[in-house]
Amino acid sequence: MPRKRRPLRNVGRAVPLLPALVLLVIFLLGPVISSFYGSFTNSALTGASAADQQFVGFQNYVELFQDPDFPKSVILTVVFLLASAVVGQNVLGLGLALLMRSANKAVRAIVGTFVVAAWVLPEIVASFAAYAFFNDEGTLNTFLASIGITGANWLYTYPMLAVILANIWRGTAFSMLVYSAAVQEVPEEITESAEVDGATGWQRLVYITLPVIRRSISTNLMLTTLQTLSVFTLIFVMTGGGPGTNSSTLPILAYQEAFKFSQLGFGTAIATILLVVGAIFSIIYIRALKPEVD
Repeated sequence: MPRKRRPLRNVGRAVPLLPALVLLVIFLLGPVISSFYGSFTNSALTGASAADQQFVGFQNYVELFQDPDFPKSVILTVVFLLASAVVGQNVLGLGLALLMRSANKAVRAIVGTFVVAAWVLPEIVASFAAYAFFNDEGTLNTFLASIGITGANWLYTYPMLAVILANIWRGTAFSMLVYSAAVQEVPEEITESAEVDGATGWQRLVYITLPVIRRSISTNLMLTTLQTLSVFTLIFVMTGGGPGTNSSTLPILAYQEAFKFSQLGFGTAIATILLVVGAIFSIIYIRALKPEVD
């Protein structure tokens, strides 16, 4: 006999979710809609537009794609994202997770403490620590000088390399924790059977571990991508987007246009483009790493 539907019970179960849903709409969806609308206005901090905001359609976007700094900023953002998050944090995080799984308790404690310490530091503190490390007279050049090597002015000559390495150091702990939990779900009997059959460590990783943790890889890629796309403080403290525009990613460019040049509408248009870039990468991850259906 088919069970009777109980709509009242379903409604009752949904009621506790309403406060969270309302807060989500107010504090997440609301600002997104407001920002999206703002990108179609001439909103400004000073001047006539500050007092009389007007709808200008796609004017901000047209000017944005005509701005010679915009393509370079997009390229720098993608390079920063791929190098520091997609490759750096994810590959290093997975490697550390596998190391932690097979290491003894002392090694796990030391490595875990060292890696997580960078993650739990306040962002501004971590940013100044990275600046002190890569500065012309900082820790890195002091160490190189002690072994007879002349260091470079990293923040001036190689600004993107410096901020990429700093972001890897700052964010790898999150990937390590995600993958540490994921690899625990890999059945040991399957791994042991493959080892008995002569499978190498690389083969076990590619054909057993990675397929099992595919969902965790997709989730972690999406989260680290969204976090990296929003990195502002680290780059602003270390290089300020310079020298020139050589490390001016989209968040830095949006800040400069909105607050340095007082063009809020134009800066919001850049932020909207950044949101679209994040959505595109998220869709790619979800589709590429979608679990196979039996």
